[in-house]
Amino acid sequence: MPKLRFVVLGVALLTASIAGAQTTYRWVDKATKQTVYSDQPPPPGTQGVVKIGGDDRGNEQPLPYATRQAAEKFPVTLYTAADCLESCNQSRELLNSRGIPFTEKMLKTDQETVELGKKLGGEAFIPSLFVGQQSFKGFESSAWNNLLDLAGYPKSAPYGARPSGVFAK
Repeated sequence: MPKLRFVVLGVALLTASIAGAQTTYRWVDKATKQTVYSDQPPPPGTQGVVKIGGDDRGNEQPLPYATRQAAEKFPVTLYTAADCLESCNQSRELLNSRGIPFTEKMLKTDQETVELGKKLGGEAFIPSLFVGQQSFKGFESSAWNNLLDLAGYPKSAPYGARPSGVFAK
C-alpha cells in the first residue's frame, strides 16, 4: 500500500509540472472589452497579447509583491530624448537602482514634445517622470525619490534585478 501512495504522488507531481509548463495568453476582447485568458492563441490580428508561461517563463523576472502592487497602481514612465545624455542616464540609474519597472518614451518629433508639454501643463522638460498621474519636470533625485516613495516603490532593487528602459538589453 505505501508503494502505491508514492506512485500516485509521483504521477500527480508529474502532471502538475506538465500543466505548469503550458502557455497561457491574455488579451482584451474588442467586442466585450473584457480581459480574456486562454490556453489557445488569440484570433489573428489581436493587439496587446501577453504570453504567459511556456518557453518565456525563464526570461521573466518575478517582481517583489510591493513592486508589483505599486507598478499596477502607479506605472512609471520616463520621457527622454536622443540628445539628453547625462541627466537621462542619471534618471535611468536612479530608477534601476531602486528596481522600478518603467517604460521609457524617447521623444523623436516636435509633435511628441508638444504632447508632453500638454501633459505637463506647460513646457516640456527632458527628462520628465510620470508616476501614475503625478509628474515631475527635469531630473531632481530627491523629488523623484519622493514621488516613488509615495507610490509605494521599494527604496532599493532586489538582488539580481534587471534594468528597465530603452537601453536595458
